[in-house]
Amino acid sequence: MKSNDWKERINIVYSTNSEFQYETDNAAEVETLPKEKQSLHISLDKRNRGGKKVTLITGFIGNDEDLQNLGKLLKVKCGVGGSAKDGEIIIQGDFRNKIGEILLKDGYRKVKIV
Repeated sequence: MKSNDWKERINIVYSTNSEFQYETDNAAEVETLPKEKQSLHISLDKRNRGGKKVTLITGFIGNDEDLQNLGKLLKVKCGVGGSAKDGEIIIQGDFRNKIGEILLKDGYRKVKIV
């Protein structure tokens, strides 16, 4: 069945062509790499945070749900807050070494602490 929902249409107002296919913003989900193939970088970040330190984990390749689950695991193990979005995990405080150990125990092999 052809979807004609006007909210999903991009860059077109109306077409008289009966076989015209509207462009929609359906991005394909990224498949999560196995833990052994993930290359994660752990760093300390202080910029634009009012002098507060946060541990930044970048390099995760996968869907948003798996990123959220990894972020939750790290927050629980460290006992602090944080967030996980846009392919990076932010953990409040300086936990670079502890997070590196947690990731290695969890099966991630390519972990680089900067």
